[in-house]
Amino acid sequence: MASIKPSVPKGTRDFSPTEMVKRNYIFDTIKSVFRKYGYQQIETPTMENLSTLTGKYGDEGDKLIFKVLNSGDYLAKVSPEKLTTHNSNLITSEISEKALRYDLTVPFARYVVQHQNEITFPFKRFQVQPVWRADRPQRGRYREFYQCDADVVGSDSLLNEAEFVMIYDEALSKLGLKDFSIKINNRKILSGIAQIIDKADNIIDLTVAIDKLDKIGLDGVIKELLERGFTEADIEKIKPVILLEGSNTEKLQSLRKALATSEIGLKGCDEIETVFNYIKASPLQTAKLELDITLARGLNYYTGAIFEVKTNEAVMGSIGGGGRYDDLTGMFGLKDLTGVGISFGADRIYDVLEELNLFPASANQSTQVLICNFDQEGELYGLPLLQQLRRQNINAELYPAGAKIKKQMEYANNKNIPYTVVIGSDEIQSGLLSFKNMTTGEQEKLTADQIVERLVV
Repeated sequence: MASIKPSVPKGTRDFSPTEMVKRNYIFDTIKSVFRKYGYQQIETPTMENLSTLTGKYGDEGDKLIFKVLNSGDYLAKVSPEKLTTHNSNLITSEISEKALRYDLTVPFARYVVQHQNEITFPFKRFQVQPVWRADRPQRGRYREFYQCDADVVGSDSLLNEAEFVMIYDEALSKLGLKDFSIKINNRKILSGIAQIIDKADNIIDLTVAIDKLDKIGLDGVIKELLERGFTEADIEKIKPVILLEGSNTEKLQSLRKALATSEIGLKGCDEIETVFNYIKASPLQTAKLELDITLARGLNYYTGAIFEVKTNEAVMGSIGGGGRYDDLTGMFGLKDLTGVGISFGADRIYDVLEELNLFPASANQSTQVLICNFDQEGELYGLPLLQQLRRQNINAELYPAGAKIKKQMEYANNKNIPYTVVIGSDEIQSGLLSFKNMTTGEQEKLTADQIVERLVV
């Protein structure tokens, strides 16, 4: 039997110990900020019922949901007529009742409805778990990737939106990013734009097109709008709005003029201004907060604020995004529960930190000290020191007796272990152990207690 070449599916990856230390550094940093702002962690299953997910992400999103075949003979209950059509879409719901989650927001909405009697509202939760999308893999885009989400439901206060801006600013600053933009828009402004050209029913077509301005340019957006039934006159009215310039205050002034006849559009302007005023009262550390009218995010469930975060230090897509949704839980039977949430794109953030060399030295090693020995006597002598170090929460290893010291030192170098302790007969007799800084090469003779003291941060 021919051997099978080991591989993983396209768009997925293995993570080495070194990579996991770095990934956990990102997750732990973001989680610490979430907790600081009062968010509590939950987890939901990898699989959801297919009916839970479909119809929540628009037609494009639905195509990217990974379906899971039913167990056993999944074709048994499908009628022969449907099978002979050779149209898999007709039988999908019959052969697949479950799917891998596409994001964390819809499962969260399902969770809130299912557990509504146990939850204290407003409910602030965060979730760090993998999601799956049947997308075409490319740089910065994977089929399996982690999302770090935070949402608050049961509060319509715009203080929540402002706090999410602060969370992005604090977490990304802590991770070492020095130049990034938090772009903000409001779906009500986009509705207002559609309203002033009497195309309120075409809001999705409008937002999907202008969301692509960065990728296809103004001419591409105009071409797409014309193909979607918009007229030259419509485009002349909305062109100045799409190409807004100036400071955030100047952009808002221009928008208020353009949307003077649209009540919903003006309400969107008021909401953006309220968020800006909260931020003025609590200035940001690093981020540039920017009103960007082309930010549309083609997802069907956003009704208010929309966020997107981009780094200006590396060529990368968005590293975060989110927004306000007024009735996401309504699809599961719980009406009028407003919510707002954001997501960090952990995989893209990892790539950015790697490219900019922003991971701290501690993120390259998990063991702080390796105890080396010449023989079994040295191994036994080292065990109490090993326990002493571990009791002080110092990550420590004892190399098993029987290997040459050179091999033990190579092990320390290969694992980026910053310190070694060498125990031989002289060290056992004197009680002074050889303590070496593997980075500088400096060596000292120290007692076990002094070594522990040196390593306790």
